[in-house]
Amino acid sequence: MSDLRVAVVGGGIGGLVLALALREHGISFQVYEQADELREIGAAVALSANGTRELRRLGLGDQLEAISVVPSALVIRRWDTGEIIADHPIGRDGAYEARFGAPYFGVHRVALLQALSQRLSGERLRLGHRCVGLEEGSSGVEVYFANGASSTADVVVGADGVHSVIRPHVVGEVRGRFSGTVGYRGLVPVEDLPSLPDPTPLQFWAGPGRHLLHYAIDGGRTVNFLAVVRVPEWTNSAWMEACAVSDAVDAFAGWHPAVTEMVGATDIGSRWALHDLAPLPRWHSDRVVLVGDAAHTMVPHQGQGANQTIEDSVAVADCLADAPASGDLRSALSRYEKRRRKRTVVVQWLSRRTADLMHLPDGPQIAHRDSQFAALYSELAWIHSYDAHAAQPAALGAA
Repeated sequence: MSDLRVAVVGGGIGGLVLALALREHGISFQVYEQADELREIGAAVALSANGTRELRRLGLGDQLEAISVVPSALVIRRWDTGEIIADHPIGRDGAYEARFGAPYFGVHRVALLQALSQRLSGERLRLGHRCVGLEEGSSGVEVYFANGASSTADVVVGADGVHSVIRPHVVGEVRGRFSGTVGYRGLVPVEDLPSLPDPTPLQFWAGPGRHLLHYAIDGGRTVNFLAVVRVPEWTNSAWMEACAVSDAVDAFAGWHPAVTEMVGATDIGSRWALHDLAPLPRWHSDRVVLVGDAAHTMVPHQGQGANQTIEDSVAVADCLADAPASGDLRSALSRYEKRRRKRTVVVQWLSRRTADLMHLPDGPQIAHRDSQFAALYSELAWIHSYDAHAAQPAALGAA
């Protein structure tokens, strides 16, 4: 049993996975979540093999399978006709798991959080604790909360997301970069989508200046979608704003009926300005470290936000497990950053690049783009086959 005391700020996917990984190593921890109940903005999350591999190792395999849907394939369609550009099997014939060693799941975020919490058995999880600051010293870190409580730890992990309270302590104030795209999200019953050719794959519809991604959750009864539109600027200081449902429908005017049907089938309209972070100069101080979106917010076009967060959480737990022997926490945190930094920078870049390819106008570049889409599994094997335990700092494969 380690004598380290770790305070995890943030009880989302990253914070709960980290708690489970720390428990596996026998490291003492407390998780502090600002909400009074476990919930997360966003309807669903896609978990690829690099994430599900680690969740299985943490004992969540059966429970995760029970609450998830395995897409039949990854399908990319043309925006207007619905013509299939690329079709890569996932659940069909077990092809994806056979290739990458772990399954691909679509799951509701709340169901995933509940599964993680149940696996943790509520152990050392403190709800209603909004972190408002911390004070780092040579012998520990004092963490302060809005409810007047405080806590002392040897290490503080900022797993508190895009708008991290912990990040400024490590790197000062950093503003997100607007990606030039906004996203409309929604959940739609499959029965309300009569024009959808096939609801079982994870599907992209690619077209000039925009794209639609959707996949099934909730036992295949519901489709989760993200409709992405390129815009010149975002002036609202908030990253989300209400809008009319017709705004999304108008943005996809002239597209295949399945697309306009889907984006118009929600009751409440809203759009998110999609931001990421420029690579940070560092991820840690002597005793404070960042994971997930707090360290490397990325746009969702590769579906890797949650998966990279899971990888981070496993890696930082592994590095902290070695810390007592060395007696040097900063070295342990530096090893973690070195292991993770290059990979996440490339995934961030690729996530932006994916939108660029999806949004190409019809013309001579389309044939080359479509050939890239046809080779996706080979091109992205370095992401999906990754093993966060075994990885070395430069383990990027064919990046």
